Amino acid sequence: MQMILRTENLTKKYFGFTAVENVNLEIPEGKIYGLLGPNGAGKSTILKMITGIAKPTSGTIYFDEKPWTRKALADIGALIEMPPIYPNLTAYENMLVKAKLLGVPKERIQEKLEITGIAKTGNKKAGDFSLGMKQRLGIALALLNDPKLLILDEPTNGLDPYGIEELRELLRSFSKQGISIIMSSHILSEVQMIADAVGIISEGHVVYQGMITPEDDLNAIFMEYTKNRRLVG
Repeated sequence: MQMILRTENLTKKYFGFTAVENVNLEIPEGKIYGLLGPNGAGKSTILKMITGIAKPTSGTIYFDEKPWTRKALADIGALIEMPPIYPNLTAYENMLVKAKLLGVPKERIQEKLEITGIAKTGNKKAGDFSLGMKQRLGIALALLNDPKLLILDEPTNGLDPYGIEELRELLRSFSKQGISIIMSSHILSEVQMIADAVGIISEGHVVYQGMITPEDDLNAIFMEYTKNRRLVG
């Protein structure tokens, strides 16, 4: 199976504290990969290294079978933590700012707003959006460069059940288009419903990684490999 992204012995230390150590991930191309673990396990640290926000202390990242360089970011879209939006601008204006920064044609803006379901927000300022709409705008921004890999850090945080279901369908549609997705979460049940593969992080280490099906008992797998850890959800 072709891998869109791999890491070899990826390690990050902060002032003597080891956040993640010797992480070896394999992200299948065109699939949804659930990065699981409790808050503080190291999920966000891993995603920040993949997106160039944080520099690895040691180890190697391979994107599309080549060693990662900042050029890889042209093919990676990411929503890490809160959506990077200007609250005083409309959805279209937010997209226009990023389109100019990326040097991509503004014709893509409407297309991405349509895909994420926020094309009809008109003159409404992003600061007045619901949390779910802000998440959608964040994802639209991440899609502007037509990425091969979409990275979402805890995308369901704060969403109501309807928002979570809508996001689930949205991500499935991206996967069907061939976009690879890494979705981090501490909510086991959400990942079970959408992921094709999972990696479980515990105290900065990958303790399990593999493909999953709806018939697999992800909760049992998690408990087996983490023992004294338990996910919420």
